[in-house]
Amino acid sequence: MAWNPYYVGTGEPHHTELPPPPPWRTFPRRTAPRTFQPPEGLTDAVNAALFLHRPLLITGPAGSGKSSVIEQVADELSLGPVLRWHITSRSTLTDALYRYDALGHIHTLRLAQSKDKAAEATDDIAQFLQLGPLGTALLPGADRPRALLVDEIDKSDLDLPSDLLDVLERGEYEIPELVRHSRKDVQVRRWRGDNENPAVDPPPYTVHGGRVSCDRFPFIVMTSNGEREFPAPFLRRCIRYDMPPLTADLLRAAVEAHLDQVVTDDAQRLIDDFVNRVSLGETLAVDQLLNAVKLVTDGNAPAEPQRQRLIDCLLRDLSGA
Repeated sequence: MAWNPYYVGTGEPHHTELPPPPPWRTFPRRTAPRTFQPPEGLTDAVNAALFLHRPLLITGPAGSGKSSVIEQVADELSLGPVLRWHITSRSTLTDALYRYDALGHIHTLRLAQSKDKAAEATDDIAQFLQLGPLGTALLPGADRPRALLVDEIDKSDLDLPSDLLDVLERGEYEIPELVRHSRKDVQVRRWRGDNENPAVDPPPYTVHGGRVSCDRFPFIVMTSNGEREFPAPFLRRCIRYDMPPLTADLLRAAVEAHLDQVVTDDAQRLIDDFVNRVSLGETLAVDQLLNAVKLVTDGNAPAEPQRQRLIDCLLRDLSGA
């Protein structure tokens, strides 16, 4: 019998109970710090970064658990919601520090001019400013250092790591729009961290004189897929850790932690095949393995040959189209 428990392909409407999500696909997304299994040497690197107040740069292939590190550290050490800065080729240091909606401000000024309220609108800059993830992480006054994830920094423009140097060394920055502003104290919205209530805005921070100086350096984890090299001045300011090659034992522990069940023989065969393919040079991510294991260990798992077709679909090499 074919495994078509939901969509049949006939076009005929039918009411079918849809499945609950796997633990790692529940929304709103919740972190699962206890499912991450730190490889050898990682706890030492994290503790060195915490002790020396330096960023931690973790390098490894996609899906190797790099971004999970900060979730576990933040939860274990009560650092609060994780702030995230996902890097693209268009990311800039300014965007990470603060966002200024200049076009929105200009539009509001024009509307105000038509109502003879231009002076009032000019002075109201706060509603057009928001601190970015790095800018929020550097705010002073917190009881514990904030946790910031700078994800896939190797995807950035070539100049971004160098642009970061001064901020990482001095722990301060300025907002030029506020330095020139007539009011010395302006309340600015903060960046929202993971799992913060979306219906409640984080309390604003009062920026004095357009400058912000941290009094406790945040715990920063930067991840890299190893797709580029970084300048030496940037690297010497980081604690560096390379994720080790995936082994069957590491993957077995990860699968058991995520699925909260003992690995079956079918799942172990998938794990062994996964390790073998990676060792031969294929690019595969751990979450692909989790998807495949979840499917084949389900109580209504498909039979051959459909089972193999689904596994091939889920475990496709990521380096190809």
